[in-house]
Amino acid sequence: MARGKSKGNGRLEEALATLIQNQAAFVTQMLETDRRIAEMERINSERFARIEAILAELTRMMRALPEAVREKIGFRVPEKPASAQ
Repeated sequence: MARGKSKGNGRLEEALATLIQNQAAFVTQMLETDRRIAEMERINSERFARIEAILAELTRMMRALPEAVREKIGFRVPEKPASAQ
């Protein structure tokens, strides 16, 4: 005698349908997370580039500072005569 569909099979189908919906929602959330991470990485990369440029300019200024101070106070290091080489 053939068995008819039992009520248990209906629950299994519901569970599978729920699982598929949850997986689809998870994939959607992961894609959004990946997009947001990529955007944050892009923003951080731009910020780090600006910070590096500022640090390079500050380094240049710090290296030039002693000479700028000497010039400001009127102190000059005497140049060596060409014959003293």
